[in-house]
Amino acid sequence: MSTVIEQSVEARLVAAAPRMADIPATLHYDGADPFAVRMTFPAPATLEGVDVCWTFARDLLAAGMESPEGDGDVRVRPYGYDRTVMEFHAPEGTAVIHVRSGELRRFLEATSELVPTGLEHLHLDLDHDLAELMRDA
Repeated sequence: MSTVIEQSVEARLVAAAPRMADIPATLHYDGADPFAVRMTFPAPATLEGVDVCWTFARDLLAAGMESPEGDGDVRVRPYGYDRTVMEFHAPEGTAVIHVRSGELRRFLEATSELVPTGLEHLHLDLDHDLAELMRDA
């Protein structure tokens, strides 16, 4: 059984212009890193012209679909019935996107089938992680 889940989503970039641009994004979950979710935006969709990847807590994404969550670089909140707003804060500026909530729910359901919420700690290899930290020290 694969321990990685990837799902493409369509993100709508919120901008000052009246028409919001649609940009592709990929959600990524790896059972070896059970608390984290990554969201990657391809180079053509970024100002820098390189892939941009944000890593944040799976719990943040799930909770943010119900009520505003996040105080740091990534913030998530519901928007109407079928959209979720995600904000990505960096020194260069802030990107705000809308994603269909149904797409996020499907992704979270798939991650929960792989690693049930609340049981993430059972999927950590702390001995391996500690050995890696010690090797680099």
